Parts: sequence; structure tokens; C-alpha cells
Amino acid sequence: MSVLDQIVKAYDIRGTVPDQLDAEVARALGVGFARFTDTDAVLVARDMRPTGPELVEAFADGVMAQGVDVVDLGLASTDLLYFAAGSLDMPGAMFTASHNPAQYNGIKFCHRGARPIGIESGLATVRDTAERVLRGEGPRPTAARGSLTERELLDAFVDHVLTFVDPTTLGSLRVVADTANGMGGLVVPAVFERLDQVELEVLYGELDGTFPNHPADPLQPANQRDLRARVVSGGFDLGLAFDGDADRVFVVDETGNGLSGSTTTAILAAAVLRSNPGATVLHNLICSRAVPETIREHGGIPVRTKVGHSYIKEIMADTGAVFGGEHSAHYYFARNYRADSGLIASMLVLDELSRAEQNLSVLRKPFERYASSGEINTQVDDANAVIDDVSEAFADHPQDRLDGLTVDCGAWWFNLRPSNTEPLLRLNLEAATRDECDDRVAELLGLITRS
Repeated sequence: MSVLDQIVKAYDIRGTVPDQLDAEVARALGVGFARFTDTDAVLVARDMRPTGPELVEAFADGVMAQGVDVVDLGLASTDLLYFAAGSLDMPGAMFTASHNPAQYNGIKFCHRGARPIGIESGLATVRDTAERVLRGEGPRPTAARGSLTERELLDAFVDHVLTFVDPTTLGSLRVVADTANGMGGLVVPAVFERLDQVELEVLYGELDGTFPNHPADPLQPANQRDLRARVVSGGFDLGLAFDGDADRVFVVDETGNGLSGSTTTAILAAAVLRSNPGATVLHNLICSRAVPETIREHGGIPVRTKVGHSYIKEIMADTGAVFGGEHSAHYYFARNYRADSGLIASMLVLDELSRAEQNLSVLRKPFERYASSGEINTQVDDANAVIDDVSEAFADHPQDRLDGLTVDCGAWWFNLRPSNTEPLLRLNLEAATRDECDDRVAELLGLITRS
């Protein structure tokens, strides 16, 4: 298996530096991206990882060697890069490994207009061209070399984020944000300093890609521990936990209890439908049943999707959906070029809290109706064979293969899907009560490990 086969994933590029992703590979990918986009200029930005500058320089060199100009946005969050690609109508490359540990880096690509590029929509083509470059067979440099310019878009991005709420109507709220030494340390204060009524405290706001305090993966409860403790000790109204490139956010209520991505999706869906009655709202298939129920109750049309940003963005375009949410805390907005943004989601949560004039621990309750297993990973030798065995065991129940295997057992349901990158099966299960949820998880894990 070539190094590119190892690092090119379903939605982006991700690998360890320098053994999988180094300057030579980045330069080859720059050539591949320039050829694929067939444009005059591309955007590039990076997160705070120490390996970013060298990789961006090499990537830009590959792009410019094909006669294509590079506009370097410097340090940025991923949603800032998406905003730039949308507002400037240019393709972009964001150098980030998101929540991965410090030894990783990667690239998230998008078309002009921030349209997604995944393995089925161009990423394989970029990979194949880069593969030829690394073998010495790739496109030769053009006679006229592209140029490099730098551009600052943080202020314009903040302006854009604040169009999603009326800052003058936000209540006197106290917020603490754990940016995990990631790019939230740049963009979060820039937005909140415009909110006169809102007090912000930042935990771990220094940009440091070695992650000296804790990993930038708020999906893991252990990485929210400091935030939850500070919310309670400081008497804050809510906490916000951003991942490394700040395109995701998890929310913590005033009691220090976190909201799942499904709960936040349901709250945001209700908010968006208030101003977009009858609209279509997307949710991925591991979201709680409470999400489509909430969408229908607020007059919207729920559409169930596969997991992953490239799929959701494509379906948003196809259906005209105004909003989409994932259990992993990615939140997509049609007016944000159908891209995800942790900051825009945060603003809408603040707006809902201000409207409700009640604590978040109370506001959340109507949206939390079932007991969930969370995502449980099991290592297996043959994921597809196990899925087939489980499917057969539940042959009497309605099921589908939209993304892995989803089985509807009436009072409870589950999804079992393989990891894109590891020999793992991911189980998500939901039931009416905690006891039933635990019992059904034990039943499923027994089937998985016996298969």
C-alpha cells in the first residue's frame, strides 16, 4: 500500500508527520489539487500544529508550479477557510488534523463555493495525480509559475458569523470556552468581543499544536473534564468545548453536564425552523430519534443521511435543506455555504438561551427523550462478515444499509457501521430506558464478539 493510500480517507487527508505526510507528499498533493480544480487561484490555510508551515509551503509550491496562484490565509479555523471559499468563490485547502494527536496533520479540501471534496467527488483524482508525481511521472511544471499572496479574513468572518443572531438581543450570559490550544483560541474571542452583553472566559486559549493540556477531541468526556469543573466553580451559564480546528463544538450546561450532539442538533433545528417554517432539516443516522421527532413537531421535514460532511453537504444542496446536524457535533447551515461551523452553532445556542430565559439544564429536557449507548467501538477481523451475521440475527426486524446496518426493533434501535480507517465496528444504540439500553448493548456486543 502506498503512503497516499494510507493517508487519503473518505472525507479528507490525515497522517502522521513525517513518516506518512511530509513536504514531498504535500508538494505532490499541491500539484494534484491544482490540476483537479482547474482554476486560476486556490486558498490555503493552516491550524496551529508545528508541522503546518512546512507542509503549507511545500503544497503551495506544488500548486504554483502548475501556474496557479495561491492565496494564503495563514492561521485559521476550518470554518473560516470554508467561509473564504464560499465568499470568494475559490477552492481551498485547510491544513489540519482536527482532533488527532500532535504527531498528525492533514488536509481538508473544498471546491469553490465551499462545496465538499470527498473520495467520490474528486479526492481520489487528487490522490492519483499526486501518486504519479511521486513516481516521477506526474504533470510537469508550467512555463509561467503562479504567485503567492497573503490575505487576512478574520474580521470578515466574524461579521458573517454575527449575521446569524442579533447581538443586541442576547442576554447577560457568562460563558467559558475550552479551545484546547486549538484554533478556537483565535476565532472565539474575536466573535465574543463583539457581544456586549456576554462575558467570556477562555480555557487553554494559547495556540499550541502540541496540546499541552489535553487532546483537542471534545467527543471524549475526559477532555471536557476541566471545562465542566470550571463551569460549576465559576457559576457560568454554559460551557463550549471546541475541537482542534474549531469546526465542532460541544455544549455544557450550568450544572456541568454535557449535551450530546443529538440534543444540540434538536435545539438548533427548532431554532432554525422558527425562521424557516416548513423547511427541510438533515440529521445523520446515528442521531437520536428525538431529532426527527423535534423537526416534525416544529413543522419541518426531516431527512436522514449517512455520516460524514461530504455526504451531508451534497444532500443539503440536493434537498435545499436549511440546516443539518450530526451526533459528532458538526452543525451545517445553508447560509454558511452549507458548511459546518462551531461558532455559528454557539451563537444560536446563546440566542435560544436568551429567548428561553431559563437555565440550559431546563431548556434541554424536552429534547432528551431516550437512553443512548454512545458510540462503542469493537475490534473485529472482518467487519462486513460481522455485520452480515448481526443482520441475519435480526432478520425479522426492519433494517437498511444506508451506512453500515441500521435495525429498527420498535422500542429500541441500533446502527452498526465499520470504521473507514481502522478494523473497528462502531455501535450506536438507543432505547426507551437506561436499563433496556444497557441490556440491548450487552446483547449486541455478545453477537459481535461471537461472530
